[in-house]
Amino acid sequence: MTATVRVGLIGAGGIASAHLLGYHAHAEKIAVAAVAEVDPAVRQRRGEELGVPVYDSYLEMLADADVDAVDICLPHHLHRDAIVAAARAGKHILCEKPLCLTAEEAAEVQRAVTEHGVTLMCAHNQLFLPTVAKAKELLDSGLLGRVYEVRTTDSFFNDFDPDSMGWRASASTSGGGELIDTGYHPSYLMLHLAGGRPVQATAMLSTHRLTFMEGEDSAQVLVRFDNGVVGHLVTSWAYAPASVTERFSVVGELGSLHSDGTSLTYDLRSGDSETFTFEKVHTISAEIGHFADALLTGSRPLHTEKEGIEVLGMILAAYQGARTGTIAEVIRA
Repeated sequence: MTATVRVGLIGAGGIASAHLLGYHAHAEKIAVAAVAEVDPAVRQRRGEELGVPVYDSYLEMLADADVDAVDICLPHHLHRDAIVAAARAGKHILCEKPLCLTAEEAAEVQRAVTEHGVTLMCAHNQLFLPTVAKAKELLDSGLLGRVYEVRTTDSFFNDFDPDSMGWRASASTSGGGELIDTGYHPSYLMLHLAGGRPVQATAMLSTHRLTFMEGEDSAQVLVRFDNGVVGHLVTSWAYAPASVTERFSVVGELGSLHSDGTSLTYDLRSGDSETFTFEKVHTISAEIGHFADALLTGSRPLHTEKEGIEVLGMILAAYQGARTGTIAEVIRA
């Protein structure tokens, strides 16, 4: 690895714009060195903007471009193939959520990454909220003792319509509905704060407003972890939550903590209480910097394919529980 990580961007529209802010912010250690994009207009625009070679096929880019890693910003159903191809080419990987769509795809991803010895980081950007980092530090210090419950929320009024929703409207390309899309964020946040492995899940799914979708526009999910923690998440594109709703909260034997995303408060049964406030950060920029640091130092990213597969397992079990009216087991890759 050189002093600057050279990245091939796979998919240059949509979320890639936010990723590029991260590359600009951390230009001293990581940079986009090539772009693969199927849309000719987007491909040309990104090539001119970045001054790098462009390709209409990521397979061609992997074979030809001088890159150390790839950043996968593709629709959900294309993640598995791009991950496997990049791993076989010996490239490290940053992949947007979800990691992939099925247990079978997850097994392929795990096998490819392991066999070819590359680092895969899941682009779980909300882990880089300062409130989340502080909450994790406090939990790991034992502030709350044994944790009983984790709650997470990520809901907003989404103005999608049939013309603008694109591939997200189809379950075959999105993997489901809102839960496997925006709902992925409160899922990985719950996993991070719970500190255990998910073993059971169920859900109630709803379509309140976006009736043109094949999948749900809202979900409420329950997850049990192997350390006894029970998680509850609420996620929706149909509505914004009530103003008193926490972004996340944790309850344990010694007290609780809660956050609105910008401040964090803990209240202990002993009477001790403290509130922390933080400046806003661009979480995707922080994520790009963390990816660079992991590759340059050989350290483990916060979430690798291990956590990505666990989050996917939670969501797939939640979907199964909703379909069957049961509590489903989380399948391990």
